[in-house]
Amino acid sequence: QVQLVESGGGLVQAGGSLRLSCVASGRTSSMYAMAWFRQAPGKEREFVATITWSGGRPYVADSVRGRFTISRDNAKNTVYLQMNSLKPEDTAVYYCAARSTGVFVYDSWGQGTQVTVSS
Repeated sequence: QVQLVESGGGLVQAGGSLRLSCVASGRTSSMYAMAWFRQAPGKEREFVATITWSGGRPYVADSVRGRFTISRDNAKNTVYLQMNSLKPEDTAVYYCAARSTGVFVYDSWGQGTQVTVSS
């Protein structure tokens, strides 16, 4: 099992930036990929971005492409989500998730960090 702890959320004005961090601990050697999801009030959880742990290959959802960037630092067991040009509709709880090698779902989740974008 992998434990995930997010940080970096907060309140920001529209057009501003935030960088979220997610630190992994535990069986990190088993990780294949890490990802960010978000869930706004009254809405379903939405995929935001993912990155493979060894190759660092990123993929970002269409809804945030060009504004959000995912990266990772293997030495620090940390994945980042750089969010620029934030919009009020980006307001949500952002969750970090990890997928183990050989597993086809994200099987480890963080507790979430709140991002609020004011207009």
